[in-house]
Amino acid sequence: MNHDTAISQNAINAAVWNACDTFRGTVDPSIYKDYVLTMLFLKYISDIWQDHYERYEAEHGAHPELIEELLRNERFVLPPSASFQALHEARHQPGNGERIDRALHAIEEANLGKLRDVFQDISFNSNKLGDEAQKNDILRHLLEDFARPELNLRESRVGQLDVIGNAYEFLIKNFATTAGKKAGEFYTPPEVSQLMARLMDPQAGDDICDPTCGSGSLLMKCAQLIRANTGGRRYALYGQEAIGSTWALAKMNMFLHAEDNHRIEWGDTLRNPKLLDPEGRLRRFDVVVANPPFSLEKWGFENAAKDPYHRFRRGVPPRTKADYAFILHMVETMKPGTGRMAVVVPHGVLFRGAAEGRIRQTLIEENLLDAVIGLPEKLFYGTGIPAAILVLRQTKADDKVLFIDASRAYQDGKNQNLLRAQDLQAIVDAVQARGPIDKYAHLAAREEIAENGFNLNIPRYVNTFEETETADLATVRATRLQLKAELADLEQQMAVYMKELGYE
Repeated sequence: MNHDTAISQNAINAAVWNACDTFRGTVDPSIYKDYVLTMLFLKYISDIWQDHYERYEAEHGAHPELIEELLRNERFVLPPSASFQALHEARHQPGNGERIDRALHAIEEANLGKLRDVFQDISFNSNKLGDEAQKNDILRHLLEDFARPELNLRESRVGQLDVIGNAYEFLIKNFATTAGKKAGEFYTPPEVSQLMARLMDPQAGDDICDPTCGSGSLLMKCAQLIRANTGGRRYALYGQEAIGSTWALAKMNMFLHAEDNHRIEWGDTLRNPKLLDPEGRLRRFDVVVANPPFSLEKWGFENAAKDPYHRFRRGVPPRTKADYAFILHMVETMKPGTGRMAVVVPHGVLFRGAAEGRIRQTLIEENLLDAVIGLPEKLFYGTGIPAAILVLRQTKADDKVLFIDASRAYQDGKNQNLLRAQDLQAIVDAVQARGPIDKYAHLAAREEIAENGFNLNIPRYVNTFEETETADLATVRATRLQLKAELADLEQQMAVYMKELGYE
């Protein structure tokens, strides 16, 4: 096969799914995705390193010391004994688990500034994988799964793909029935991340934060936009993630994509926000984006009233639904002036009453809410419910709220619907136009929202009712008579055929 033909994400996902087969029946799915994704990372950096090594060898083959020097100046260092290729060659010998762990620790040591603590939670030498013989066998298979020629991840083949992020989301999506749901990890389709990034329009010099960052793909979409528009990397990425193994993936992902100007913390954003300024206050950002877990039940309600950061001064969200806790955290972390945010929410956030209703009213009265965008159902894997995106801004063009009903424009998939390029463009255009569009968008004045009791349910503002034509009774009667005559003809014809066939 040609080493330089572009590889598709589907091919990578198929290989990753195949690697999962190696573990099936032996280990719990919630565990093996971490092994598979860590191995994917190791394979990816080994292929990049090999790619560069071969290029330098072709250019300076006669000067091995020059090649050594060039490799020392790479963005990351891969110790020779820690490469995927070295581990693959030794796969038939005992001690695979120990060798892989040693390799990961050597990579961490060689790149401490970028990978500190990233592999602390994963051990390939763990008895979770069975006794020594079984473990060695499983890991030999795993190394063989990733050595297949179609999984060559050199840069010329991978291009702009977010390999780790996409494979992680693919696995979350496929494990949604087991591990994903329990952890509240919902797969964010890349198109939704793309839409949020475009709505935020990130600029060079922006600080960008995702307080529930998962594998970091939403942050990287924002970064990609700035690079595409400016050709430079003048921005900083910030994130926090509560699940340790997912935090590690986000760090690996940033490392792979040369996103060196980032700070990703591990911890629970609501109970223990880690992104603080030197004075210990919440750090503020130009852009805040998130797809938090929907209606998280246990979120720290007990201590919310005494929150040292005063995030809940507009009201404490209900004990069993964290949606507004995430929204209020994000509001507090917007920079004065430039700050803007986009958050994915379940529709209940738009109309539920009590504490949530009071918080919603305050946000509208403070003129922070900019737009409410309804998305199609079945976009998010792990939940069929339709979601909406809320856009809030510190500085707004007016004191109105734009409502967009984008719930009917999508490509119908079997189990999952898809936002197409034209659907995304229509939403972005409507946000920029900020005016009425028949059956699609409505710009509501504050009085109108107040009259509706600060209920933001989209059908109250965007009327998508299609008139059905009233039937003309005379036409219906004429059609009926015509059909009746045709039927009589057919009956007569049928009688003739039956007679010919000998049936009386």
